[in-house]
Parts: sequence; C-alpha cells; structure tokens
Amino acid sequence: MSPGTLYLLPVPLAENSVAQVVPPLHHDLVSRLTVYIAENSKTARHWIKAIAPGVTQAALTIHEYGKHTDKTSLAHYFAELAKGEDVGLMSEAGCPAIADPGADIVAEAHRRNIRVCPLVGPSSILLALMASGFNGQSFAFHGYLPIGKEPRAKRLKELESNASRYDQTQLFIETPYRNNQLLEEIVRTCNPQTRLSVAADLTAKEETIISATIAKWKTKKTDLHKRPAIFCLYKAG
Repeated sequence: MSPGTLYLLPVPLAENSVAQVVPPLHHDLVSRLTVYIAENSKTARHWIKAIAPGVTQAALTIHEYGKHTDKTSLAHYFAELAKGEDVGLMSEAGCPAIADPGADIVAEAHRRNIRVCPLVGPSSILLALMASGFNGQSFAFHGYLPIGKEPRAKRLKELESNASRYDQTQLFIETPYRNNQLLEEIVRTCNPQTRLSVAADLTAKEETIISATIAKWKTKKTDLHKRPAIFCLYKAG
C-alpha cells in the first residue's frame, strides 16, 4: 500500500476572512480529510468548521504538535499516512512550517518518503514584505527579538546594520501585547533615515500597513497593542 499525502494547509490570519483567502480546492480537501496535525486542536476545529461547515467534527482526528512537544518519537503522527490515508498539517495561523513547529513534521515526512503537497494561502511574512516597498529580492525573517531592553536594542542595531550592509529587508515579530514597547524601542534606537514598515491585522477589516522612515514614525501615534503584526526594517546602503 502506498502512503498517503501530507497536505500543508494554510489557515486564515483573521476572522471572517475565509471567503477572501481560501481557494475552492481547500474547501474540497477539508471536506474529505478526517485526520490533521495541528498546534492546537481547538483552533484547528474552528477553521475546519469555517472552511467546510458540513464536516462532522466528531469524525475528526487531530494530533497536536507544538514547539513544546516531545520530538524524540514522531511515529504516531504518521500512523494514518502509513496506511494510505491523506493528512492535513495546519498552523495556528498562516502557512504551516513557516515560522512554525510543523517544519519538523514535514522533515520527518520526507525521511519516510511520504509525499508532501504545499497549498497556496496567506502568509503574514510575505504579505508584510509585499506591502512594505522594501527589498523583496533579499530578506531575512528573525522571529522574536530579545525581551530585555539592552539586548533588544543591540539586536536592532545589528539588524539595521545588516539591512544596510546586505541591502536586505529584516523582518521580525513580537508578542502582540508587547508591540507598542517594541515600536518605541525601534524608533528610539534606529537611525532617522532607516525605514520601518509595520503590517498589523493582515487580511482583517482593521488591517493597517504603514511604511515610513524612523523620522516620520516619531511623529505618528500608532497603537499596536494586542494586534498581530510584522515589523520590516530596511536601510539601503
């Protein structure tokens, strides 16, 4: 028996955005899949219901896999795949395996010669980069910056230097309730001519994208508290 296919299924970034970001193929796929691997089963069930309302929730099997999961043995995640059943891999939001622990599952699938099929869908990182007006030919995503003020300021100066040295857009994120503190640190630390783009609540009705120099950011009053956001830093050499 041939193994099943592992489908990498992007999840909407915002509520009420299914019609905007989910292609018809996804509706058909979610309507027939019964097994998923996801960070959080509650979130996964929410989006499955939104994408395919006719699915019987009780019939679903969802294996939870997050950054704190024991990675010493991944065999049980592949039991259904080994029997020829197709499985969907979902992130909490956006594309699975991109800034997401699901990358471990994808790597293991390749080791087991299981077909991996990535599906199109929203990626907050790429959407933010697209909308920034910064270099899209060379860029780097760094995830979370240090929390402490001194190490965070040091890291920001390093990213600012890399942006100029390599003509490269630097992308990073913060826990939403600390966004305002990070923004204040960026404005305080970086050169006035360095450019910063912040994309918040992407694909939602409240979506806000601002791209300007640090000097102009100093004149703005932008509240990012508890709003999912991507920060892009750029300084052409």
